[in-house]
Amino acid sequence: MMNTVATKPFDGQKPGTSGLRKKVPVFQQPHYAENFIQSIFDSLDDFAGKTLVIGGDGRYHNREVIQTAIRMAAANGFGRVLTAQGGLLSTPAASHLIRKNGAFGGIVLSASHNPGGPHGDFGIKYNASNGGPAPEKITDRIYECTRVIGTYKISDAAPVDLDRAGTVKVDGMTVEIVDPVSGYSALMQTLFDFDAIRDLIKSGFTLRFDAMSAITGPYAKRILEDMLGAAPGSVVNAVPLPDFGGHHPDPNLVHAKELYDLMMSPKGPDFGAASDGDGDRNLIIGKNQFVTPSDSVAMLAANAHLAPGYAKGLAGIARSMPTSCAADRVAEKLGIKCYETPTGWKFFGNLLDAGLATICGEESAGTGSNHVREKDGLWAVLLWLNILAKRRQSVADIVKQHWQEFGRNYYSRHDYEEVDADAANAMMADLRARLPKLKGEKAGSLTVSAADDFAYHDPVDHSDTAKQGVRVIFDDGSRIVYRLSGTGTAGATLRVYIEKYDAKNLGLETQSALYDLIAFAGNAAQIKQRTGRAKPSVIT
Repeated sequence: MMNTVATKPFDGQKPGTSGLRKKVPVFQQPHYAENFIQSIFDSLDDFAGKTLVIGGDGRYHNREVIQTAIRMAAANGFGRVLTAQGGLLSTPAASHLIRKNGAFGGIVLSASHNPGGPHGDFGIKYNASNGGPAPEKITDRIYECTRVIGTYKISDAAPVDLDRAGTVKVDGMTVEIVDPVSGYSALMQTLFDFDAIRDLIKSGFTLRFDAMSAITGPYAKRILEDMLGAAPGSVVNAVPLPDFGGHHPDPNLVHAKELYDLMMSPKGPDFGAASDGDGDRNLIIGKNQFVTPSDSVAMLAANAHLAPGYAKGLAGIARSMPTSCAADRVAEKLGIKCYETPTGWKFFGNLLDAGLATICGEESAGTGSNHVREKDGLWAVLLWLNILAKRRQSVADIVKQHWQEFGRNYYSRHDYEEVDADAANAMMADLRARLPKLKGEKAGSLTVSAADDFAYHDPVDHSDTAKQGVRVIFDDGSRIVYRLSGTGTAGATLRVYIEKYDAKNLGLETQSALYDLIAFAGNAAQIKQRTGRAKPSVIT
Protein backbone atom coordinates (compact mmCIF):
# COMPACT_ATOMS: atom_id res chain seq x y z
CA MET A 1 0.00 0.00 0.00
CA MET A 2 1.29 3.44 -0.94
CA ASN A 3 1.21 6.27 1.57
CA THR A 4 1.67 10.01 1.21
CA VAL A 5 3.17 11.46 4.38
CA ALA A 6 2.94 15.14 5.26
CA THR A 7 6.26 16.78 6.02
CA LYS A 8 7.95 20.16 5.67
CA PRO A 9 11.19 21.66 4.35
CA PHE A 10 14.36 20.78 6.22
CA ASP A 11 17.93 21.96 6.69
CA GLY A 12 19.29 19.71 3.98
CA GLN A 13 22.00 22.16 2.90
CA LYS A 14 23.02 22.28 -0.74
CA PRO A 15 24.43 18.87 -1.69
CA GLY A 16 27.56 18.63 -3.80
CA THR A 17 28.53 15.67 -5.94
CA SER A 18 29.35 13.87 -2.68
CA GLY A 19 25.70 14.28 -1.67
CA LEU A 20 24.30 15.21 1.71
CA ARG A 21 26.51 14.33 4.68
CA LYS A 22 25.53 14.69 8.31
CA LYS A 23 26.04 12.88 11.58
CA VAL A 24 24.03 9.68 12.03
CA PRO A 25 21.70 11.16 14.70
CA VAL A 26 20.68 13.85 12.21
CA PHE A 27 19.65 11.24 9.63
CA GLN A 28 17.83 9.32 12.37
CA GLN A 29 15.46 12.22 12.97
CA PRO A 30 11.87 11.51 11.87
CA HIS A 31 11.36 12.15 8.14
CA TYR A 32 14.94 13.39 7.58
CA ALA A 33 16.22 10.69 5.22
CA GLU A 34 12.77 10.41 3.64
CA ASN A 35 12.71 14.13 2.86
CA PHE A 36 16.05 14.01 1.10
CA ILE A 37 15.23 10.85 -0.88
CA GLN A 38 11.90 12.33 -1.97
CA SER A 39 13.69 15.52 -2.96
CA ILE A 40 15.95 13.41 -5.19
CA PHE A 41 12.94 11.81 -6.85
CA ASP A 42 11.14 15.16 -7.19
CA SER A 43 14.16 16.58 -9.01
CA LEU A 44 14.08 13.83 -11.68
CA ASP A 45 11.85 13.31 -14.72
CA ASP A 46 10.55 10.31 -16.67
CA PHE A 47 11.70 7.47 -14.41
CA ALA A 48 8.39 5.60 -14.19
CA GLY A 49 8.98 1.88 -14.66
CA LYS A 50 12.76 2.26 -14.84
CA THR A 51 15.60 0.73 -12.82
CA LEU A 52 17.21 2.31 -9.75
CA VAL A 53 20.36 0.98 -8.06
CA ILE A 54 20.46 1.30 -4.26
CA GLY A 55 23.37 0.35 -2.02
CA GLY A 56 25.92 1.60 0.43
CA ASP A 57 29.20 1.06 2.21
CA GLY A 58 27.75 -0.80 5.21
CA ARG A 59 28.26 1.98 7.71
CA TYR A 60 25.90 2.42 10.67
CA HIS A 61 22.29 3.16 9.55
CA ASN A 62 22.95 1.73 6.07
CA ARG A 63 20.39 -1.08 6.19
CA GLU A 64 17.63 1.10 7.61
CA VAL A 65 17.94 3.73 4.89
CA ILE A 66 18.17 1.10 2.14
CA GLN A 67 14.83 -0.32 3.29
CA THR A 68 13.37 3.19 3.31
CA ALA A 69 14.73 3.96 -0.16
CA ILE A 70 13.32 0.71 -1.57
CA ARG A 71 9.84 1.43 -0.22
CA MET A 72 9.99 5.03 -1.48
CA ALA A 73 11.18 3.92 -4.92
CA ALA A 74 8.14 1.63 -5.16
CA ALA A 75 5.76 4.40 -4.09
CA ASN A 76 7.27 6.84 -6.58
CA GLY A 77 6.87 4.54 -9.56
CA PHE A 78 10.21 2.89 -10.29
CA GLY A 79 9.83 -0.48 -11.99
CA ARG A 80 12.88 -2.21 -10.57
CA VAL A 81 15.45 -1.75 -7.81
CA LEU A 82 18.84 -3.44 -7.98
CA THR A 83 20.69 -3.85 -4.72
CA ALA A 84 23.33 -6.16 -3.29
CA GLN A 85 23.33 -8.77 -0.56
CA GLY A 86 23.49 -6.98 2.75
CA GLY A 87 23.00 -3.76 0.84
CA LEU A 88 26.78 -3.71 0.49
CA LEU A 89 28.00 -1.94 -2.64
CA SER A 90 31.29 -0.15 -3.01
CA THR A 91 30.88 3.18 -4.77
CA PRO A 92 32.73 2.00 -7.93
CA ALA A 93 30.72 -1.24 -7.94
CA ALA A 94 27.51 0.80 -7.72
CA SER A 95 28.69 2.84 -10.70
CA HIS A 96 29.36 -0.36 -12.64
CA LEU A 97 25.96 -1.81 -11.71
CA ILE A 98 24.23 1.33 -13.00
CA ARG A 99 26.15 1.26 -16.28
CA LYS A 100 25.93 -2.50 -16.88
CA ASN A 101 22.17 -2.61 -16.35
CA GLY A 102 21.26 0.64 -18.10
CA ALA A 103 19.75 1.92 -14.87
CA PHE A 104 18.12 5.32 -14.68
CA GLY A 105 20.43 6.17 -11.77
CA GLY A 106 21.39 5.15 -8.28
CA ILE A 107 21.17 6.13 -4.64
CA VAL A 108 24.51 5.55 -2.95
CA LEU A 109 24.69 5.61 0.85
CA SER A 110 28.12 6.63 2.03
CA ALA A 111 30.19 9.28 3.74
CA SER A 112 33.28 8.04 1.91
CA HIS A 113 36.38 8.04 4.13
CA ASN A 114 34.67 9.65 7.13
CA PRO A 115 34.28 7.72 10.44
CA GLY A 116 31.19 5.60 11.05
CA GLY A 117 29.23 4.32 14.02
CA PRO A 118 26.21 5.56 16.01
CA HIS A 119 27.75 9.03 16.34
CA GLY A 120 29.75 8.94 13.12
CA ASP A 121 28.95 10.23 9.67
CA PHE A 122 26.34 9.18 7.14
CA GLY A 123 25.58 10.34 3.62
CA ILE A 124 23.22 9.98 0.68
CA LYS A 125 24.07 10.90 -2.89
CA TYR A 126 22.51 10.42 -6.29
CA ASN A 127 24.40 9.01 -9.28
CA ALA A 128 23.14 9.61 -12.79
CA SER A 129 22.65 7.12 -15.62
CA ASN A 130 26.32 7.29 -16.66
CA GLY A 131 27.17 5.88 -13.23
CA GLY A 132 28.80 9.08 -12.04
CA PRO A 133 27.90 11.69 -9.43
CA ALA A 134 24.93 13.83 -10.32
CA PRO A 135 25.81 16.99 -12.26
CA GLU A 136 25.31 20.36 -10.64
CA LYS A 137 22.03 21.01 -12.45
CA ILE A 138 20.54 17.99 -10.65
CA THR A 139 22.07 18.75 -7.24
CA ASP A 140 20.73 22.29 -7.56
CA ARG A 141 17.26 20.91 -8.25
CA ILE A 142 17.51 18.55 -5.27
CA TYR A 143 18.39 21.45 -3.02
CA GLU A 144 15.46 23.51 -4.28
CA CYS A 145 13.13 20.58 -3.64
CA THR A 146 14.33 20.26 -0.03
CA ARG A 147 13.32 23.89 0.51
CA VAL A 148 9.70 23.40 -0.56
CA ILE A 149 8.93 19.73 0.13
CA GLY A 150 5.51 19.16 1.70
CA THR A 151 4.94 15.40 1.35
CA TYR A 152 6.80 12.22 0.58
CA LYS A 153 5.59 8.90 -0.84
CA ILE A 154 6.40 5.57 0.79
CA SER A 155 5.08 2.02 0.69
CA ASP A 156 4.15 0.26 3.91
CA ALA A 157 5.40 -3.08 2.55
CA ALA A 158 7.37 -5.38 4.83
CA PRO A 159 11.17 -5.07 4.88
CA VAL A 160 13.08 -6.94 2.20
CA ASP A 161 15.47 -9.72 3.23
CA LEU A 162 18.67 -8.09 1.98
CA ASP A 163 20.85 -11.09 2.78
CA ARG A 164 19.22 -13.52 0.35
CA ALA A 165 20.09 -13.21 -3.35
CA GLY A 166 17.07 -13.37 -5.63
CA THR A 167 14.01 -11.41 -6.69
CA VAL A 168 11.07 -10.17 -4.64
CA LYS A 169 8.18 -7.78 -5.20
CA VAL A 170 7.44 -4.59 -3.25
CA ASP A 171 3.98 -3.29 -4.19
CA GLY A 172 4.47 -4.41 -7.78
CA MET A 173 8.07 -3.16 -8.10
CA THR A 174 10.74 -5.82 -8.65
CA VAL A 175 13.63 -5.84 -6.18
CA GLU A 176 16.63 -7.83 -7.38
CA ILE A 177 19.31 -8.69 -4.82
CA VAL A 178 22.63 -9.63 -6.41
CA ASP A 179 26.05 -10.82 -5.33
CA PRO A 180 27.93 -7.53 -4.86
CA VAL A 181 31.30 -8.88 -6.02
CA SER A 182 30.70 -11.07 -9.08
CA GLY A 183 29.89 -8.34 -11.59
CA TYR A 184 32.75 -6.14 -10.42
CA SER A 185 35.29 -8.97 -10.47
CA ALA A 186 34.20 -9.92 -13.99
CA LEU A 187 34.83 -6.33 -15.09
CA MET A 188 38.31 -6.38 -13.55
CA GLN A 189 39.16 -9.54 -15.52
CA THR A 190 38.48 -7.67 -18.78
CA LEU A 191 40.99 -4.97 -17.81
CA PHE A 192 43.90 -6.82 -16.21
CA ASP A 193 46.09 -9.82 -16.93
CA PHE A 194 45.02 -12.07 -14.08
CA ASP A 195 47.27 -14.90 -15.30
CA ALA A 196 50.34 -12.68 -15.09
CA ILE A 197 49.41 -11.54 -11.59
CA ARG A 198 48.84 -15.16 -10.51
CA ASP A 199 52.27 -16.07 -11.83
CA LEU A 200 53.82 -13.17 -9.92
CA ILE A 201 52.21 -14.34 -6.69
CA LYS A 202 53.21 -17.96 -7.34
CA SER A 203 56.81 -16.81 -7.68
CA GLY A 204 56.80 -15.82 -3.99
CA PHE A 205 55.57 -12.24 -4.28
CA THR A 206 53.71 -11.24 -1.08
CA LEU A 207 51.13 -8.56 -0.43
CA ARG A 208 49.01 -7.01 2.31
CA PHE A 209 45.70 -5.28 1.63
CA ASP A 210 44.05 -3.43 4.52
CA ALA A 211 40.31 -3.09 3.90
CA MET A 212 40.01 -0.99 7.09
CA SER A 213 36.87 -2.95 8.14
CA ALA A 214 35.10 -1.27 5.26
CA ILE A 215 33.40 -2.15 1.99
CA THR A 216 36.32 -3.44 -0.10
CA GLY A 217 36.97 -6.39 2.21
CA PRO A 218 34.69 -8.88 0.40
CA TYR A 219 35.85 -7.63 -3.02
CA ALA A 220 39.54 -7.86 -2.11
CA LYS A 221 39.27 -11.32 -0.55
CA ARG A 222 37.42 -12.70 -3.57
CA ILE A 223 39.80 -11.18 -6.11
CA LEU A 224 43.19 -11.11 -4.38
CA GLU A 225 42.99 -14.32 -2.37
CA ASP A 226 40.43 -16.55 -4.12
CA MET A 227 41.05 -15.59 -7.75
CA LEU A 228 44.68 -14.44 -7.81
CA GLY A 229 46.09 -16.79 -5.19
CA ALA A 230 47.39 -14.42 -2.54
CA ALA A 231 47.95 -16.25 0.74
CA PRO A 232 44.96 -16.49 3.09
CA GLY A 233 45.10 -13.53 5.45
CA SER A 234 46.72 -11.25 2.89
CA VAL A 235 43.54 -9.17 3.13
CA VAL A 236 43.16 -7.85 6.67
CA ASN A 237 40.24 -6.09 8.35
CA ALA A 238 38.17 -7.72 5.63
CA VAL A 239 34.71 -7.76 7.24
CA PRO A 240 32.72 -4.53 6.73
CA LEU A 241 31.58 -3.26 10.12
CA PRO A 242 29.04 -0.50 10.86
CA ASP A 243 31.64 1.45 12.84
CA PHE A 244 34.61 0.26 10.71
CA GLY A 245 35.90 -1.51 13.80
CA GLY A 246 36.78 1.84 15.33
CA HIS A 247 39.06 2.64 12.39
CA HIS A 248 38.98 5.95 10.60
CA PRO A 249 38.66 4.42 7.11
CA ASP A 250 40.85 6.96 5.33
CA PRO A 251 43.86 5.34 3.61
CA ASN A 252 46.56 7.83 4.50
CA LEU A 253 49.77 7.58 6.51
CA VAL A 254 48.04 8.57 9.73
CA HIS A 255 45.07 6.20 9.69
CA ALA A 256 46.92 3.37 7.93
CA LYS A 257 50.04 3.73 10.07
CA GLU A 258 50.09 0.03 10.99
CA LEU A 259 50.35 -0.88 7.32
CA TYR A 260 53.00 1.78 6.71
CA ASP A 261 55.09 0.57 9.65
CA LEU A 262 54.87 -3.01 8.39
CA MET A 263 55.96 -2.00 4.89
CA MET A 264 58.93 -0.10 6.27
CA SER A 265 60.07 -3.07 8.39
CA PRO A 266 62.31 -5.98 7.36
CA LYS A 267 59.33 -8.33 7.75
CA GLY A 268 57.12 -6.37 5.39
CA PRO A 269 55.65 -7.95 2.25
CA ASP A 270 56.55 -6.84 -1.25
CA PHE A 271 53.42 -4.76 -1.78
CA GLY A 272 50.97 -3.01 0.53
CA ALA A 273 47.69 -1.25 -0.18
CA ALA A 274 44.56 -0.01 1.53
CA SER A 275 41.19 1.38 0.55
CA ASP A 276 38.64 3.59 2.28
CA GLY A 277 35.10 3.47 3.65
CA ASP A 278 33.28 3.22 0.32
CA GLY A 279 36.09 1.73 -1.76
CA ASP A 280 36.91 4.64 -4.05
CA ARG A 281 40.30 5.67 -2.60
CA ASN A 282 43.60 3.86 -2.40
CA LEU A 283 46.96 3.83 -0.64
CA ILE A 284 49.97 2.26 -2.35
CA ILE A 285 53.15 1.34 -0.45
CA GLY A 286 55.98 -0.86 -1.67
CA LYS A 287 58.65 -2.34 0.54
CA ASN A 288 60.35 0.75 1.99
CA GLN A 289 58.62 2.93 -0.61
CA PHE A 290 55.49 5.04 -0.10
CA VAL A 291 53.93 6.20 -3.38
CA THR A 292 52.16 9.55 -3.13
CA PRO A 293 48.72 9.61 -4.76
CA SER A 294 49.93 12.26 -7.22
CA ASP A 295 52.91 10.12 -8.24
CA SER A 296 50.67 7.07 -8.44
CA VAL A 297 48.44 8.73 -11.04
CA ALA A 298 51.49 9.57 -13.17
CA MET A 299 53.09 6.14 -12.80
CA LEU A 300 49.88 4.27 -13.57
CA ALA A 301 49.38 6.39 -16.68
CA ALA A 302 52.98 5.84 -17.81
CA ASN A 303 52.63 2.05 -17.46
CA ALA A 304 48.95 1.46 -18.22
CA HIS A 305 49.75 -0.04 -21.63
CA LEU A 306 51.02 -3.14 -19.79
CA ALA A 307 47.42 -4.03 -18.87
CA PRO A 308 45.14 -5.51 -21.57
CA GLY A 309 42.39 -2.96 -20.99
CA TYR A 310 44.75 -0.08 -21.84
CA ALA A 311 47.10 -1.75 -24.34
CA LYS A 312 45.93 0.53 -27.16
CA GLY A 313 47.03 3.62 -25.25
CA LEU A 314 45.30 6.47 -23.45
CA ALA A 315 43.05 9.11 -24.96
CA GLY A 316 44.18 11.58 -22.33
CA ILE A 317 44.90 12.05 -18.63
CA ALA A 318 42.96 14.23 -16.23
CA ARG A 319 43.99 15.44 -12.79
CA SER A 320 42.38 17.73 -10.26
CA MET A 321 44.01 21.13 -9.97
CA PRO A 322 45.60 20.50 -6.52
CA THR A 323 47.15 17.23 -7.73
CA SER A 324 50.84 17.54 -8.58
CA CYS A 325 51.94 18.20 -12.15
CA ALA A 326 53.72 14.81 -12.40
CA ALA A 327 50.98 13.48 -14.70
CA ASP A 328 51.47 16.45 -17.04
CA ARG A 329 55.01 15.29 -17.79
CA VAL A 330 53.79 11.79 -18.62
CA ALA A 331 51.09 13.17 -20.92
CA GLU A 332 53.65 15.31 -22.71
CA LYS A 333 55.87 12.31 -23.42
CA LEU A 334 52.90 10.21 -24.56
CA GLY A 335 51.75 13.01 -26.86
CA ILE A 336 48.32 13.29 -25.24
CA LYS A 337 46.56 16.04 -23.35
CA CYS A 338 46.49 16.37 -19.56
CA TYR A 339 43.36 18.15 -18.35
CA GLU A 340 43.46 20.18 -15.13
CA THR A 341 40.01 20.24 -13.52
CA PRO A 342 38.41 21.39 -10.28
CA THR A 343 38.20 18.82 -7.50
CA GLY A 344 35.18 16.57 -8.02
CA TRP A 345 34.71 13.44 -10.08
CA LYS A 346 31.86 14.95 -12.12
CA PHE A 347 34.43 16.96 -14.09
CA PHE A 348 36.31 13.78 -14.93
CA GLY A 349 33.01 12.14 -15.85
CA ASN A 350 32.40 14.66 -18.62
CA LEU A 351 35.87 14.03 -20.07
CA LEU A 352 35.45 10.25 -19.81
CA ASP A 353 32.00 10.31 -21.42
CA ALA A 354 33.38 12.39 -24.28
CA GLY A 355 36.33 10.04 -24.81
CA LEU A 356 38.85 12.78 -24.05
CA ALA A 357 40.49 11.03 -21.07
CA THR A 358 41.15 7.45 -20.03
CA ILE A 359 42.86 7.72 -16.62
CA CYS A 360 41.97 10.29 -13.99
CA GLY A 361 43.30 11.02 -10.54
CA GLU A 362 43.20 13.22 -7.49
CA GLU A 363 45.83 13.87 -4.85
CA SER A 364 43.29 12.77 -2.24
CA ALA A 365 44.04 9.13 -3.16
CA GLY A 366 41.31 8.80 -5.75
CA THR A 367 42.29 7.21 -9.07
CA GLY A 368 40.17 5.69 -11.79
CA SER A 369 39.59 5.18 -15.49
CA ASN A 370 36.87 5.00 -18.09
CA HIS A 371 35.69 1.59 -16.81
CA VAL A 372 33.30 3.32 -14.36
CA ARG A 373 32.46 6.92 -13.50
CA GLU A 374 33.81 6.96 -9.97
CA LYS A 375 37.30 6.67 -8.59
CA ASP A 376 38.12 3.07 -7.77
CA GLY A 377 40.54 1.98 -5.05
CA LEU A 378 40.76 -1.72 -5.84
CA TRP A 379 41.14 -0.98 -9.56
CA ALA A 380 44.27 1.07 -8.77
CA VAL A 381 45.67 -1.79 -6.69
CA LEU A 382 45.08 -4.28 -9.50
CA LEU A 383 46.68 -2.00 -12.10
CA TRP A 384 49.75 -1.68 -9.86
CA LEU A 385 49.87 -5.47 -9.51
CA ASN A 386 49.55 -5.86 -13.29
CA ILE A 387 52.47 -3.46 -13.79
CA LEU A 388 54.58 -5.28 -11.20
CA ALA A 389 53.76 -8.62 -12.83
CA LYS A 390 54.88 -7.40 -16.25
CA ARG A 391 57.95 -5.42 -15.19
CA ARG A 392 59.10 -7.83 -12.47
CA GLN A 393 60.64 -4.98 -10.52
CA SER A 394 59.96 -3.72 -7.01
CA VAL A 395 57.72 -0.72 -6.37
CA ALA A 396 60.81 1.18 -5.22
CA ASP A 397 62.66 0.46 -8.48
CA ILE A 398 59.69 1.53 -10.59
CA VAL A 399 59.37 4.77 -8.60
CA LYS A 400 63.08 5.58 -8.87
CA GLN A 401 63.18 4.90 -12.60
CA HIS A 402 60.12 7.08 -13.11
CA TRP A 403 61.78 9.97 -11.26
CA GLN A 404 64.96 9.49 -13.30
CA GLU A 405 62.99 9.68 -16.53
CA PHE A 406 60.47 12.41 -15.69
CA GLY A 407 61.97 14.23 -12.70
CA ARG A 408 60.39 14.33 -9.26
CA ASN A 409 57.55 16.47 -7.99
CA TYR A 410 58.09 16.78 -4.24
CA TYR A 411 54.56 17.06 -2.94
CA SER A 412 52.73 17.25 0.37
CA ARG A 413 49.23 18.09 1.60
CA HIS A 414 48.73 19.75 4.98
CA ASP A 415 45.20 19.39 6.38
CA TYR A 416 43.79 21.58 9.14
CA GLU A 417 40.66 19.67 10.13
CA GLU A 418 37.48 20.97 11.82
CA VAL A 419 38.62 24.58 11.67
CA ASP A 420 36.00 27.19 12.57
CA ALA A 421 34.16 27.67 9.27
CA ASP A 422 33.72 31.43 9.62
CA ALA A 423 37.41 31.91 10.40
CA ALA A 424 38.44 29.71 7.47
CA ASN A 425 36.18 31.52 5.03
CA ALA A 426 37.42 34.90 6.24
CA MET A 427 41.01 33.76 5.79
CA MET A 428 40.35 32.62 2.22
CA ALA A 429 38.52 35.86 1.37
CA ASP A 430 41.43 37.93 2.66
CA LEU A 431 43.93 35.78 0.79
CA ARG A 432 41.99 36.23 -2.45
CA ALA A 433 41.96 39.99 -1.94
CA ARG A 434 45.73 40.04 -1.52
CA LEU A 435 46.64 37.87 -4.52
CA PRO A 436 48.02 40.73 -6.67
CA LYS A 437 50.37 41.75 -3.86
CA LEU A 438 51.94 38.27 -3.64
CA LYS A 439 53.63 38.52 -7.01
CA GLY A 440 57.35 39.07 -6.54
CA GLU A 441 57.46 37.78 -2.95
CA LYS A 442 60.19 35.28 -2.03
CA ALA A 443 60.18 31.76 -0.60
CA GLY A 444 63.86 31.09 -0.09
CA SER A 445 65.42 31.36 -3.56
CA LEU A 446 62.03 31.11 -5.31
CA THR A 447 59.96 34.07 -6.48
CA VAL A 448 56.17 34.23 -6.87
CA SER A 449 55.50 34.66 -10.59
CA ALA A 450 51.69 34.40 -10.52
CA ALA A 451 48.77 34.05 -8.11
CA ASP A 452 45.15 33.40 -9.01
CA ASP A 453 41.86 31.82 -8.03
CA PHE A 454 41.49 28.76 -10.25
CA ALA A 455 38.56 28.78 -12.68
CA TYR A 456 37.65 26.05 -15.15
CA HIS A 457 35.89 26.06 -18.50
CA ASP A 458 34.53 22.59 -19.22
CA PRO A 459 35.45 21.58 -22.79
CA VAL A 460 32.48 19.20 -22.96
CA ASP A 461 29.44 21.04 -21.58
CA HIS A 462 31.06 24.50 -21.77
CA SER A 463 30.11 25.34 -18.21
CA ASP A 464 32.30 27.65 -16.15
CA THR A 465 33.32 26.91 -12.56
CA ALA A 466 34.98 29.66 -10.53
CA LYS A 467 36.72 30.01 -7.15
CA GLN A 468 38.11 26.48 -7.04
CA GLY A 469 41.21 27.21 -5.00
CA VAL A 470 43.90 29.82 -4.63
CA ARG A 471 47.11 29.05 -6.54
CA VAL A 472 50.47 30.66 -5.83
CA ILE A 473 52.94 29.78 -8.59
CA PHE A 474 56.69 30.31 -8.43
CA ASP A 475 59.23 30.99 -11.14
CA ASP A 476 60.42 27.37 -11.30
CA GLY A 477 56.89 25.93 -11.52
CA SER A 478 56.60 25.18 -7.79
CA ARG A 479 53.10 25.75 -6.42
CA ILE A 480 51.13 26.35 -3.26
CA VAL A 481 47.38 25.73 -3.40
CA TYR A 482 44.79 26.60 -0.73
CA ARG A 483 41.32 25.03 -0.65
CA LEU A 484 38.46 24.55 1.78
CA SER A 485 37.11 21.02 1.58
CA GLY A 486 33.46 20.09 1.91
CA THR A 487 33.90 16.39 2.65
CA GLY A 488 33.56 16.64 6.42
CA THR A 489 30.48 17.12 8.60
CA ALA A 490 31.91 19.43 11.27
CA GLY A 491 33.54 22.81 10.72
CA ALA A 492 35.77 23.30 7.71
CA THR A 493 38.90 21.52 6.52
CA LEU A 494 41.62 23.78 5.17
CA ARG A 495 43.87 21.95 2.74
CA VAL A 496 47.23 23.41 1.75
CA TYR A 497 49.09 21.68 -1.10
CA ILE A 498 52.81 22.31 -1.57
CA GLU A 499 54.73 21.18 -4.64
CA LYS A 500 58.29 21.62 -5.92
CA TYR A 501 59.70 20.12 -9.12
CA ASP A 502 63.19 18.63 -9.11
CA ALA A 503 64.43 17.62 -12.55
CA LYS A 504 67.52 15.90 -11.13
CA ASN A 505 65.82 13.84 -8.36
CA LEU A 506 68.27 14.88 -5.66
CA GLY A 507 66.82 12.41 -3.17
CA LEU A 508 65.78 14.85 -0.47
CA GLU A 509 63.26 14.12 2.28
CA THR A 510 59.96 15.61 1.18
CA GLN A 511 59.24 18.01 4.04
CA SER A 512 62.85 19.22 3.95
CA ALA A 513 62.68 19.81 0.21
CA LEU A 514 59.51 21.84 0.73
CA TYR A 515 60.69 23.71 3.84
CA ASP A 516 60.78 27.24 2.35
CA LEU A 517 57.44 26.77 0.60
CA ILE A 518 55.77 25.41 3.76
CA ALA A 519 56.91 28.44 5.74
CA PHE A 520 55.73 30.78 2.99
CA ALA A 521 52.32 29.04 2.83
CA GLY A 522 51.67 29.58 6.53
CA ASN A 523 52.79 33.20 6.52
CA ALA A 524 51.04 34.24 3.30
CA ALA A 525 47.65 33.03 4.54
CA GLN A 526 48.28 33.82 8.24
CA ILE A 527 47.03 30.34 9.07
CA LYS A 528 48.04 30.35 12.73
CA GLN A 529 46.66 33.82 13.39
CA ARG A 530 43.40 33.13 11.53
CA THR A 531 42.65 29.57 12.67
CA GLY A 532 44.58 29.20 15.91
CA ARG A 533 46.29 26.11 14.49
CA ALA A 534 50.07 26.02 14.89
CA LYS A 535 50.41 22.87 12.78
CA PRO A 536 48.31 20.66 10.49
CA SER A 537 46.10 17.86 11.79
CA VAL A 538 47.37 15.52 9.07
CA ILE A 539 50.36 15.68 6.73
CA THR A 540 50.40 13.41 3.68
